[in-house]
Amino acid sequence: MSTIGIASTAGITPHSTAHAATRLRLTARGRRVLAALVALPVAAAIGMAALSGGSALASRDTGAAAGSFAIVTVSAGDTLWSIAQTVAPQADPRDVVDGIVRLNALDGVTVAPGDRLSIPTEYAPAK
Repeated sequence: MSTIGIASTAGITPHSTAHAATRLRLTARGRRVLAALVALPVAAAIGMAALSGGSALASRDTGAAAGSFAIVTVSAGDTLWSIAQTVAPQADPRDVVDGIVRLNALDGVTVAPGDRLSIPTEYAPAK
């Protein structure tokens, strides 16, 4: 009996089931590709913002020419509803009030005596 053969193979298995953990290495080329993949959507978003940045913006500036709209001065006791019924009796007052609010960029439907309101051309009285 030989103990040399047994002692030399104890602890060594011919096919080890434990694999060494592989480490991911990012090369310089890989870093460039990864940076390009991240930068591409950012560049596209900036480009779209630059192209659409020139679109019209809403403002409270009355850019209408003086003669293109009828102007009504609010009197004491007037409401947008009463003004709508006066300037366009044939139309639905809700539509007229909405048109006045949009055209004048009003925050609500409250008006004060002395306010000057533009009336949409489709509701303006014929001259």
